[in-house]
Amino acid sequence: MDNSIFLAKFWGWYLLIFFFVLSLNPKRIRQIFKDLNDEKFLILASFIAIIIGLLNILAHNIWELNYKLIITCIGWASMIKGLALFIFPKPTVNWLIFMNIKLVQVIYLLLFFVGLFLLNTAYGIVII
Repeated sequence: MDNSIFLAKFWGWYLLIFFFVLSLNPKRIRQIFKDLNDEKFLILASFIAIIIGLLNILAHNIWELNYKLIITCIGWASMIKGLALFIFPKPTVNWLIFMNIKLVQVIYLLLFFVGLFLLNTAYGIVII
């Protein structure tokens, strides 16, 4: 299987699952931001984000103007967020909290539609 298709399936399912978990259990969002004040959780979360981002970048660093760009951007965003959490923990957590408060509905819809788009691209559900 092509790396791009595999990662489109992975990120598509991940984004849809994440969207539904956060939509059905909004307390989970507050818990995640509360846990970001715990230094051990923050270090673990930043390491996981760096590892996932780096693996995504190494397997798929394709800058074409199609669905492959979305996959590449997700990898870079993950690695940058992980590095920011590790190097600048307090400002990054404050920025994430601010962004979540201001743009929570936009972020949710973006998760949903990007996930649907990637799954549609991978499985060819809707032919455009």
